[in-house]
Amino acid sequence: MAIEIKEAIASEELRSIAELAEKIWHECYSEILSAQQIDYMVEKFQSYQAMVSQIEKQNYRYYAVYDDGEICGYIGAKPESDDRYFLSKLYLKQDKRGRGIARLMMNSVFTEARNAGKKRVYLTVNKYNNHSINVYKRIGFEVIDSVVTDIGGGYVMDDYVMEYKL
Repeated sequence: MAIEIKEAIASEELRSIAELAEKIWHECYSEILSAQQIDYMVEKFQSYQAMVSQIEKQNYRYYAVYDDGEICGYIGAKPESDDRYFLSKLYLKQDKRGRGIARLMMNSVFTEARNAGKKRVYLTVNKYNNHSINVYKRIGFEVIDSVVTDIGGGYVMDDYVMEYKL
């Protein structure tokens, strides 16, 4: 297992992440959200066009995660104007979970946040995504808020806000 986490700058890398996102989101959320909402959210937040816009207009950075040269996950994050770093996306293919890769991914986020001079990392997680909530708690994240966000199309995101103090 040779894990590499590399910033996705080229169009091909971002397109690979977008393709992977569609697969992973259907793996992760099919028991929580309708297929229609998953498709809507992938198009709105995880499509190639959405990622390019986030990079250009919102200061996002995307990272592709490779296991022996094969893309298996990705990270999307950005520094905020205060002392926080927003972890927007951290996804890993189902067959790669349980091998310590997600921990490496999270450590790279913490390193990026520290390098940006941030003191806290925060994220949002679906309130019914018990597996992810438990993983984040084991790492040291705490629930600090509960939010419902209208994302258009008749859909909402019903999330916890979780935070990790660096």
